[in-house]
Amino acid sequence: MTQAVPSAHAPIPLVDLRAQYQSIKGEVLAALEDVLDGMQLYLGPQLRRFEEEFAAYSGAKFGVGVANGTDALVVALRALGIAPGDEVITVPNSFIATVEAIALVGARPVFVDVFPDTFTLDWHQLESALTEPTRAIIPVHLFGQPADMGPILEFARAHNLHVIEDASQAHGATYQGQKVGSLGDIACFSLYCSKNLGAYGEAGICLTNDETLARTMEMLRNHGSRERYYHDIIGSNVRMDEMQAAILRVKLPRLDEWNARRQAHAQAYTERLRGVVRAVPTVQTDATHIYYVYVVEVDERDHVQAELQRQGIASGIHYPVPLHLQPACAQYGYREGAFPVSEAAAKRILSLPMYAELTDEQRNRVVAAVESCVPALTRQS
Repeated sequence: MTQAVPSAHAPIPLVDLRAQYQSIKGEVLAALEDVLDGMQLYLGPQLRRFEEEFAAYSGAKFGVGVANGTDALVVALRALGIAPGDEVITVPNSFIATVEAIALVGARPVFVDVFPDTFTLDWHQLESALTEPTRAIIPVHLFGQPADMGPILEFARAHNLHVIEDASQAHGATYQGQKVGSLGDIACFSLYCSKNLGAYGEAGICLTNDETLARTMEMLRNHGSRERYYHDIIGSNVRMDEMQAAILRVKLPRLDEWNARRQAHAQAYTERLRGVVRAVPTVQTDATHIYYVYVVEVDERDHVQAELQRQGIASGIHYPVPLHLQPACAQYGYREGAFPVSEAAAKRILSLPMYAELTDEQRNRVVAAVESCVPALTRQS
């Protein structure tokens, strides 16, 4: 008979979805049973209520649920009329979906580098990226922290540009006292299973304060239709289903509590790891960070990650290759050295275990493991 691994040595995952599920299992199963009893499986009451509730939570007037975060970005771009020949400014240190969406509507992504402390869009570089075809900016609220939206919005207004918040990693984060999702023309959220507010699979949502944009996005997600079999525009089938909406409604009232736990874990990590690693997360003074991931910078990153894995501690890299250097983006003509901050960070960043249900014992094990391997590597260098 195989013996169980002692709890003190149990692996620590990067994210523990099972732990969260166990805390809400009864409510989730009841919500799913309610949907299945009614058998209205899409564009039903659960979706309408979730759209209203998440929009109200985020300080926006309208929510439009979609199938995933990538579709949210595509729907937002299409609703704003972004089309072939247009350019959209964004950052190279994001998930590929940010650029995929721009490419899928036929537009061209134009990159600007990021600040070296927050890894969010460096708005000082917007002027140099502006061209006649520029139509929009997509700042990414990265790792759980908002981009510096004030100067970005000011620049956009001055040049008649749209702003789409890629808020896929920042559910509940605030900028100058205002929640992300209500700052730009449209905000797009992934509700992927690992997010701070995640479905059981895939889902996404667009938020806006503009009713015309909201109605357009509702059509775009549903075959361009307001009424079944009558189609005003060419759309697609990217609807959020009722079961995902029901699950998200169970989770939403807990989001602030879960975020607060993440922030407490992050504070404890930072207190112990400052001076051990090359850099701990920097938090803007006028913003809140909800730590979708907790990212440190370390030298000899691959060795550190391997040592953590040897000790049963999972880690991640968000993201190992900047978008401008991805083979999929070779057509845009960027070369290594174009965005030095993003490129340097990609070699050093390391995501440590972060989830609301993380225990003090697990967190202490992570810290001890990092402390044990980083100084040793430093002595060897």
